[in-house]
Formats: sequence, structure tokens, C-alpha cells
Amino acid sequence: MSDNSAIEWTEATWNPVTGCTKVSPGCDHCYAERITERFHGKGSFAIVQRDEGKLYLPLKWRKPRRIFVNSMSDLFHDDVPAPFIGRVFSVMAQTPQHTYQVLTKRHGRMRAMLNTAGLRQVVAEVTDVWPLPNVWLGVSVEDQRWADIRVPALLETPAAVRWLSMEPLLGPVDLWSCGGVSAIAPDWVGGLGGGTGTPHPLVDWVVVGGESGPGARPMHPGWVRQIRDVCVNEEVPFFFKQWGEWAPNGARGIGAIERISRGRERLVGEPIGHMGHRECIERLGKKRAGRELDGRTWDQYPLTDDVKAAT
Repeated sequence: MSDNSAIEWTEATWNPVTGCTKVSPGCDHCYAERITERFHGKGSFAIVQRDEGKLYLPLKWRKPRRIFVNSMSDLFHDDVPAPFIGRVFSVMAQTPQHTYQVLTKRHGRMRAMLNTAGLRQVVAEVTDVWPLPNVWLGVSVEDQRWADIRVPALLETPAAVRWLSMEPLLGPVDLWSCGGVSAIAPDWVGGLGGGTGTPHPLVDWVVVGGESGPGARPMHPGWVRQIRDVCVNEEVPFFFKQWGEWAPNGARGIGAIERISRGRERLVGEPIGHMGHRECIERLGKKRAGRELDGRTWDQYPLTDDVKAAT
């Protein structure tokens, strides 16, 4: 566990579970796999292990922190027993001073566990508040295909805060339509037609980032801007984590070629203006590429109930 995480949107990491297996294209260049196998050998990351010694560490932290749960694994992996997941939720319930950021690609198991009595009964031994107000539940979304699969499952999961980690963003995503539902605006079910008039749950936070490390795939600036603009228009907090290895270099080009300058630069997107220029992105490296989007950083966070009450 790290009490000073380098991950831009959190403050600490907590890994009661380590190890994972790949389920979608966003996993292809997994940083956690790269780190684990550097020290423990090829294939070691595929072994999912529980760490009893780390399970209760948040109980020792008095100062409030934003804590990323399982940066080196997936809490809802099939190889993590349900009783152990219950113990993780029990620790989170016992430490309301912390905010826990849970992220998964196992959307189905998360939805099933949060909607059944077993996990709620475990939490009820600590508090009668459900869902836990200090637990943010999120899913990874790398393109429209996985948005259509994972976002509806997230919206069907009880959570105080729901969020999307769109990193690495590998394609455009329309947040207005994800598997037949909107992730970005209320959708009144029923109403005048005789239904209950219940508002559909909202996604409360969107994080976007490009891929870094060996073999990093470029992220189109247009994909990011589209998501940013939708979030701004609908007042959904937006966090731009990084460009990754590739970023716009300020240049424009004309033509249909996809690669110039020995593959370090690419012309991307639709033509800009009557001359037919297109934006140029370049492999700059994560540090040089930075975190600015159109001249500024975007570090917005969701409003918690405490903050809402004070505003």
C-alpha cells in the first residue's frame, strides 16, 4: 500500500488483493502486470492472491484520504472469494473518514454482489447506511463496445457515487447512449405514462486518460474533447488524467497519410477548415505530453453528500 500515490486522481492505494487476468483490450498493456512480472517473473501476475496483512491497514490511518482500492488487481475478480470481498467492505464501513475509489472490469459480479443480501448484511454489522457513502464504485471503459456493456451494469448497482475510468481511451464513446441508456443525464422512467416517475441514476464522475508505457496506443484528441464537452454541458465533474505517450504537438498537416517522420507523428481526425488541415499528434512520452487539455488542467471531483449539504 502506498500513502502517497502517483496516480493523479487519488491519494493512496490499498491492495488487499494482487494479481489479475485480462478481459478486454484495455488490459493489453497493464501497468500492474508489468510491475509484478518485473519482480516476480513472467506469469506471476495471473495468480490472484489475498493479503491478510494488508486487509486492515486503513484502520490505522486516521487522517482522511482518497484511497484507490486494488490498484494491482480487481476486487470483483472471480478468484476473490465473496466472504473476503465482504471483509473489504466491512473495513471500508469502519473507516468513514476515508473515501474509497473502487474500479472494476468485472461489472457483472459487482452488480450481483451489491444487489444481494449477503454483502449488505456484512456492512449492517457496522452501519445501517446503505450504500456506503464513502465508497465510489466505478467501471473501466475503453471504447463504445465496453461502454455499452459496463455502463448499464454500473447504473444498476447501488452506489453513493458512480464513476467511469476511461483509460486507456481507445476509441470514441457517446455517453448519451451506452447500451440503450444515458450515462450522463437523468432518464425519467414511467411518469405520465403511468409509471413511478423514478429518475435513472447518473454517473457522477468521469476520468479520461491516454495510454503510457511500451506499445502505448494513441488517443485521439477529438475523443477526449467530445467527452469533456458533454461533461461540462451536463455539469458532470471531469478529470483529465494524462495524454500518455502521444499528444497533440500544435502542428497541422494536409493529406491522408497516417504516419510521418518515422512513425513518431500522425495526422488524425477530420479536416479542420477549408484548407483540409488535420491535427498532428506525436509520441512525446508521458512526462512531455503532460496533462493539459486545450490550455488547462481538468481536476474536477464529484460532490459528496457532505459537500452538497454545505453548498
